[in-house]
Amino acid sequence: MSIDIDTARRVAHLARIAVKEQDLPALADELSGMLAFMEQLNEVDVDGIEPMTSVTPMRLKRRADVVTDGGMPDKVLSNAPDAREGFFAVPKVME
Repeated sequence: MSIDIDTARRVAHLARIAVKEQDLPALADELSGMLAFMEQLNEVDVDGIEPMTSVTPMRLKRRADVVTDGGMPDKVLSNAPDAREGFFAVPKVME
C-alpha cells in the first residue's frame, strides 16, 4: 500500500504534528515504508509459536494475593489534615 501526500497531510493533522509542505513527500515515503514492512510481517507463518513478552525467558515477580487491612492506620492518618475515629474527615459537599 502506498501513501500519497494528501493522506500524509491528513495523518499529520490527526496526530497534531506540524509538518511543512516540502516535508510531506518524505513523510509519505516513510509511512509507505512502514506499511510495506507490516505487510511483510503478515506473511510470516506464526502458527504454533507462543506469544512472548521478551526475547529472554523470564517470569514476572508475583506476590501473595491476600487481603490485608494495611496494618498501619495510625501512620496513614498521621498526614491527614483532619482525622476522626480512624477515618479521613472531609467537608460536606452538597449541590
